Amino acid sequence: MRKKFQVLLFILSVFAYSCSNGQSISSKVNLNAADFQKKIQELPKAPIVDVRTPDEFSNGHIQNAINININSANFDQQINKLDKNKPVLVYCLSGSRSAYAANSMRAQGFKEVYELSGGMIRWRAAGLSETRVATPTSNEMSLTQFNELLKTDKLVLVDVYADWCAPCKKMAPYLEEIQKELNTTVTVVRINADQNRTLSASLKVNALPTLMLYKNKAVIWSNTGFQTKEEIKSHLIKN
Repeated sequence: MRKKFQVLLFILSVFAYSCSNGQSISSKVNLNAADFQKKIQELPKAPIVDVRTPDEFSNGHIQNAINININSANFDQQINKLDKNKPVLVYCLSGSRSAYAANSMRAQGFKEVYELSGGMIRWRAAGLSETRVATPTSNEMSLTQFNELLKTDKLVLVDVYADWCAPCKKMAPYLEEIQKELNTTVTVVRINADQNRTLSASLKVNALPTLMLYKNKAVIWSNTGFQTKEEIKSHLIKN
């Protein structure tokens, strides 16, 4: 009897927590691109918050989104201008910054926060529409230009990265070292995902960093996430 009573107390405590937290712990709050788009349609008055930098925002964002940079000193001040009792949709480039922002918002009392899983990378990969503030940059690499880089007898190691991505920053120095050490057999091509959003979508990049190794224009190895110098070189040497 005592054990049943303890179980009942536990269930009630979980229920009380979920109610006090506003958003039930069983709610589906991390949505894929298609479901995020549906949620936008279901909640036409809900704010869509892009937590990336202003430059990222201007180069392509979801229609009607507002830009509140998660890294700005006044993020909390700006975010608290929104109604905490109404739904809010949040996204970034890959999902990491928006996850941090969403958790922070929930801790501050927001009742219903939905996140775009995989961020704009997954949104673009799904072929969903976006809008721009700025005109396209002339420095953006086209798919045709990218394919020209593959016309070589060397192996081509493609690194898709972003300036804000911590693993990308850590890998950058030794990717340059690899280019120098294996320059007779390997070409390293680094592509900034923020500046080459169309190309990144064409290459089906859905997370950062992404490495792709090409031989005779075909991908023979790929990896998403951090890799050590030794791990990368092992794939280059054996091919």
